[in-house]
Amino acid sequence: MQFPVNYRTLAALCLTLSLGQLSAATLQRLSLDEMIGKSTAIVRGKVASSYSAAAGPIVYTHYVVQVSERYKGGAGNTVDVAIPGGMLNGLRQTFAGTPSFNTGEEYVFFLWTGKSGVTQVIGLTQGLFAVAGDGSSDPMVTRAASRELLLDGATGKPVPAERMSMRASELRWRIAKTLGGAQ
Repeated sequence: MQFPVNYRTLAALCLTLSLGQLSAATLQRLSLDEMIGKSTAIVRGKVASSYSAAAGPIVYTHYVVQVSERYKGGAGNTVDVAIPGGMLNGLRQTFAGTPSFNTGEEYVFFLWTGKSGVTQVIGLTQGLFAVAGDGSSDPMVTRAASRELLLDGATGKPVPAERMSMRASELRWRIAKTLGGAQ
């Protein structure tokens, strides 16, 4: 038995579904322990400057971070963090789920460096904690709840995004405990 096909309706449905995918990202939810284990570096630092560069057809915004504390990974006073998207030669690219930073603001970055040598925030916004600028010796660090669809890694089912907030000393302790004292 054949059903008549309304090609205009089918085309409109396909277009609608594809446009919906352009404005959203789907991510595997990472626990704090998973981010600690999978990160190649974890640093606390302030965004010092930024610049844009292309890698093939993709524009990246690179943020130079002045490191004040290093919880995991090699030495160095700065780290270059690349985020997909940005403005280069009059071309603006945007990608759903990518974090944005402001010069002078302080964060804890959970970073991952791939085979290409490009360092990025792990899990996009999941691997970024804002450090409260209240002058405290033990400030709060907060990760906002992701606005992107998160999936459970074991079941593949959607899970709620959660805000996470703790003192910097507690985060430092969790990292050290998870790494077993080794870096």
